[in-house]
Amino acid sequence: MKESRKKELNELLSQLKLNRKIDKELINKALTHPSYVFEGNEKAGEHNQRLEFLGDAVIGLVVAEHLYQELPQKTEGELTKMRAAVVCETSLAQAARQLKLGDYLRLGRGEELMGGAGRSSNLADCFEAFIGALYLSIGLDKVRPLILTVLQEKIKSAVRGNFEDYKTQLQEYVQRTPENRLVYKILQEEGPDHNKVFLAAVCLNDRELAQGTGRTKKEAEQQAAKIALEGFEAP
Repeated sequence: MKESRKKELNELLSQLKLNRKIDKELINKALTHPSYVFEGNEKAGEHNQRLEFLGDAVIGLVVAEHLYQELPQKTEGELTKMRAAVVCETSLAQAARQLKLGDYLRLGRGEELMGGAGRSSNLADCFEAFIGALYLSIGLDKVRPLILTVLQEKIKSAVRGNFEDYKTQLQEYVQRTPENRLVYKILQEEGPDHNKVFLAAVCLNDRELAQGTGRTKKEAEQQAAKIALEGFEAP
């Protein structure tokens, strides 16, 4: 790794008040998008998808454990809904933005030109990979506080019962006119089975309102509904 890159990563870890002895090679891998490697950058090393897989499991465990311990009165079904509301692309991308991970993400030229550093799917993947790298480097007990801190507002929102069900909100909005009919369509799916990205559209009376992406069909539909609602609420 070049000294300039080490300096950048030390800067990131310092801003997050993390131990500078953390394995920088793992952090660098976590912040390397597949496009950077596939474009054949010299000595690029591995991309972040394996760390992303690990980080996803770590985040899910930490959030599930927290909800289980803090909410003994909640049923399995309620806890599952809360965890899903917290561990989703939107909230993980927001967490990545809080940590400014996009500023340190290595992207292929084409992906960079298309605004890949600000794309929610890239940021969510990056956050998962970053957590995976920290877990391997410093262990669960030390990475748990970071996860709970950056996701605390989403956790509080989920506990209040706000599961961000934009599809229901949109349905209620358009049903002000009884003959209105909403339909969701999956337009595209890309990526391997463990890391698919879906593109969904929501249509009102056969007119497309919005498109959204997500790592599940449901998540993509929710994102499309959210964007459609924002369009209705815009002046």
